[in-house]
This record gives sequence, structure tokens and C-alpha cells, in this order.
Amino acid sequence: MTDDGKKRKWIYPKLIKGKIYKYRATVSYFFLTLLFAAPFLKLNGEQLILLNVLERKFVFFGIIFWPQDFYLFVLALLIFIIGVVLFTVVFGRVFCGWACPQTIFLEMVFRKIENWIEGDHLQQKKLDNGPLNFEKIWKKTIKHCLFLAISFLIANIFLSYLISSAVLWKIMTEPISMHITGFIAICVFTLAFYLVFSKMRELVCTVACPYGRLQGVLLDNQSIIVAYDYQRGEPRGKRVKEIEQPEGDCIDCKLCVQVCPTGIDIRNGTQMECVNCTACIDACDMVMEKINRPLRLIGFKSEDEIATKKPFQLNKRIYGYSVVLLILMTVLTYLLVSRSDVETTILRASGTLYQLRDKDKTVSNLYNSELMNKTTRPVQFEIIPDHRDAKIQYIQKEKIVQPGETVKLTFFVIFPQKSIQKYKTAIGFKLMSGSKVAGQFKTTFIAPANE
Repeated sequence: MTDDGKKRKWIYPKLIKGKIYKYRATVSYFFLTLLFAAPFLKLNGEQLILLNVLERKFVFFGIIFWPQDFYLFVLALLIFIIGVVLFTVVFGRVFCGWACPQTIFLEMVFRKIENWIEGDHLQQKKLDNGPLNFEKIWKKTIKHCLFLAISFLIANIFLSYLISSAVLWKIMTEPISMHITGFIAICVFTLAFYLVFSKMRELVCTVACPYGRLQGVLLDNQSIIVAYDYQRGEPRGKRVKEIEQPEGDCIDCKLCVQVCPTGIDIRNGTQMECVNCTACIDACDMVMEKINRPLRLIGFKSEDEIATKKPFQLNKRIYGYSVVLLILMTVLTYLLVSRSDVETTILRASGTLYQLRDKDKTVSNLYNSELMNKTTRPVQFEIIPDHRDAKIQYIQKEKIVQPGETVKLTFFVIFPQKSIQKYKTAIGFKLMSGSKVAGQFKTTFIAPANE
């Protein structure tokens, strides 16, 4: 339903395979291939991309991130948001038309199936408005069966990013009774994707998605967007090829409206519903070529470029976002490079101070330590104190920590009383894995100073 209570107007976009459409199709198929392949590709023994919220395990290109790395996730999310803002300030909503999974699946998969079964936009409209006959029943049945099958495939791929492809394979090959929750999840996601691509369609972009509403805040007169050059196009009127007429270049053929997947008229200016799919550019270029006029009456242009013919220039806002983005990326890179394979925490045992050992003239502190293995392999380790006089005596000891697991250690750190120069002494430890330093950590040692 529309805002005024009228029945929703179904959109039947005309398909024109122009030059830009072919570029967009190539980009779309690349992203589709990556989307379907990523869960089944492995790097360092791990799935290429995994977002397992239930087990709190996240994998990006073979690097595992655990809950202890949440600060890295927050920083990466900030970089993504600022990157989207910067990209939108410069290029508008190009992401929606060229990289968004919703647009790619709808335009490059589902609409193509619809055109293949029901015909072009005029035939589809005629079929929908026609009587319920045998042709309509079998065409609609085949179309929606294919839609359900593809939605089922997308649901499985989507789940493989959340629970891993290995677990998904178990759900698919083992009895349903062993994976009731997984089976229900697949059914729910299949139905959700089917409704999105068969019923909601452009409403996801124009109503549900908040990104389009950000355009009003992020775009300015220098942002490069899909725009109609009203200085050149107006006033609209019919033209005859190779005959000079006072009218503008726009012949008011409305082909740009017919190809728009969200049903807008790009000639009315920047609109929230525009996803920058560039279909109107191809359509207009085709007309301009036929009437022997310059191309790109509709094209990637800024408002300033149309109004004053000034070329695109970087402004202070773009520089500001770029500097912030560069700083955050530098910090994230440093944190990733300096990130240890084994995260270690050490705390003095609660309720304890120090113990004087008169028998061997030493003093000891009791510590609890926890080691978290962030790698994809078992790590055999040994803790070595940096101070030459320090020794470790274990109460609870482990030698190996498994991938993604945690081990707890309890041990005494022992110093000769004669080595103690002050009440609090900073001491460091190396976590050795063979000949490699897997991590470093520090704590304080308390004892009465030697007089």
C-alpha cells in the first residue's frame, strides 16, 4: 500500500543491455561468485569468511577473532562506516546499484528469470492484468518454484557464513531430527528471501533500507551522482535527427522512467529512491545516439557540474573524512600486526601478599594466569621470566593450549631475598612456543626490600 492508501503500483522495468549495463553485469557476477565461493574456500585451515555469533568466532581471510578482540571489531566497524560515508559523499549511492546483494540478486538473477518465463515488461504487465487461464497458471507456477529454489540456495549460503559450511553440510546430510534448529532456520531464511525478491523488491531499497535516507545528509552539490543535465535537456520536446531545433536535447520519450527499477523519473532531480543502477544512462545514451546528439544527457555528474560546468573538486569535508579514515586504518593495521598469537592475562592471587621462605632465603608471590590461543593450531608453550634471578614453581600447569581454547595456570614466582631492592618490582615474562616468542606480559612482584 502507498502512503495515500492506494494499492501498490507494481513496477515493470524495461531491460536495456547497454554499455554500462554490461560493466555492471560483470561486476555483479564477480560479487556473486565471491559470495557463493567464500564459505567453501579455506585459508590457514579456516573458512575464508565466518561470522559465527553463537560461538563468538569471527574469521576474515584466515585470521580468527575472538570476543577478546572485540575492540578490533569495533574499530573495523568504524572504518567501514566512515568509508561508506566518504564513498557516499563523493559518489552517492553507487554501492546500492553495483555492489548491494539485494540489487544484484534482484536485477541479475530474479528479474532475468522473470523475463525468461513471462517475457518482457509489457508481456509481464499483460499477463498480470489478464484472466486466470492455463498460461498464467503454469508460468506463475514455474517462476515461483524457481524463486523458491534460488531462495533456498541463498538461505543455505547465508547460513554458511553464520554457522560455517562444515556445520551446514552436516545439517544437509544427517537426519533432520539431529538438526531441528538448523532445519527451521533454513526454512525461515528461505521464506524471507523468497518474499523479499518476489514481493517486496524495490520496497527494500525505498522503504526498509536506511542508507537511502542518509543521502539527504551526506550528499552535497559536489557529490557525483546519476543526474539529468537539465541545462542541456530543457525545454523538452520532440526532435528530428540532424535538424536544428530550439528545444533541449531531451525528447521526453520517458525511456529513462521505463527502465528504472524503483519507478522514479530521474529528470525530477536527486531522489531518495535512486539506487544509481545507471539503467537510465544506458537508455538515454541509446536515444541520444539515434538523434545524433552528444551522449550522457544523463550521467555521473555533480550539481555544480551541471549548473556551473565546474569539474569535480575535493572539498574540506572529503579531506576531513579521508584523514580520519587513514588514521583509523593505520591504528587497526598496527593492532593487527602487533596482535599476539596467544593472549595472556596474569593476576596476583586474590587475598595473598608474599611469602618469606627462610629455609632458602627466598620470597614468593602467587599468580593466576589465563592463556587464550587465537591461532588455528595447537600451541605448545613455556613461560620464561625476564629477570635472571626469578624462578617459577607451578601448582597447576599445562603445556599445550588448543585452537580457540583457554588454559589456566597457577604458579609461584620466586626471588632471592637479596635481589629485592624495593617493595614493588616490575617483572616481565616471555611466552615461548619452541624458539618463537608467542607473547609477552608483565606484572608486579611485591616483597619487603632487602636492607
